Amino acid sequence: MQNQSPSHHVFILMGVSGSGKSAVAYEVSHQLKTAFLDGDFLHPRANIEKMAEGHPLNDEDRRPWLQAVNDAAFAMQRTQAISIIVCSALKKSYRDILRQGNDNLSFIYLKGDFETIEGRLKARKGHFFKPQMLVSQFATLEEPGSDESDVLVVDINHSLPEVVAATIATVEGAIKKD
Repeated sequence: MQNQSPSHHVFILMGVSGSGKSAVAYEVSHQLKTAFLDGDFLHPRANIEKMAEGHPLNDEDRRPWLQAVNDAAFAMQRTQAISIIVCSALKKSYRDILRQGNDNLSFIYLKGDFETIEGRLKARKGHFFKPQMLVSQFATLEEPGSDESDVLVVDINHSLPEVVAATIATVEGAIKKD
């Protein structure tokens, strides 16, 4: 198997729903002129329906979705210099699935506190995520530790333009290390 070019890199923006993953990823990809994929588009219909009914997904529900995101990351890193994918990746085991076979992949953890994210979710319109599910998202979240050196952290307790700027700086810093 041919290895990916060291200059080709995929960044997965991760965090709980309401942390701003989609908004930040869209702006970052626009400003850096990169490929962008919202991993939510890869959820099977059953997952979307389950979330729309207010039920949290379990590991069995997430497995085919995470594999689809893994496959997308593999394809993107073979053809794009920089790619941005949005995926909650709440547990280490989920991040491990996403890493498999994807040598040039890093995570950017959009980290925020419960109160900030809850306020953002309550202000949302037209998204299938229910604000009451935030409790289960935080319960599921396994914050990346020092054993996950491919996870970079961006504090989201700032304005969207500030979070976007910090994320761009994080991407550019990681690319320079390659």
